[in-house]
Amino acid sequence: MKKLVVLFAAFVLLTLNQAFAYRASDFSQDAKIVSAITLLEQAGETDVLRNLQRYGIRVSFDDLTSYTYNASKTFAVSTYNNYGTRVIMINSIYRNAPVEQIACLVAHESMHVKRVADLEEETIATQKEAATWTRLKVASKAYPDTRLTRRLDKLSGMYLASNPNNNLIKNQIASNGFYRAQLGIN
Repeated sequence: MKKLVVLFAAFVLLTLNQAFAYRASDFSQDAKIVSAITLLEQAGETDVLRNLQRYGIRVSFDDLTSYTYNASKTFAVSTYNNYGTRVIMINSIYRNAPVEQIACLVAHESMHVKRVADLEEETIATQKEAATWTRLKVASKAYPDTRLTRRLDKLSGMYLASNPNNNLIKNQIASNGFYRAQLGIN
């Protein structure tokens, strides 16, 4: 009887693992994005992967001109397609960015779970982006001097300098005119 219970428990555990199993290619058909998601998996970013799976999110590179008023300054967006499915669209101008940077953009956008972001959600997403860059950036690698690299380096510095009493990323978002308007902060 004891062996039967152990076998049953093992069966249930294996079944549950299969139910939550996924492949990076489930989220995108783009090889670079698949590599970025694989990198997130290898780095143990289970919350990112869980959100991608839970919300059935598809990730792609897209021209963001029709989605935002200033597409050249937008890194990525999390939105819904015409079928009501969540999608993450990474600005196609970053198609040649290092895979670590693409992973950071995916990590950020995967944290958006509400239809309309608020200050708290934007802070969580931006902190995830900063923490992911802090973790994935290869010290010996020379990254291109781009707007994305400068953003990630700045966020990483703010993330590392923050403490529970002074969240520099939250303060930056709350004082930024673009975010104040977007998030409805008075």
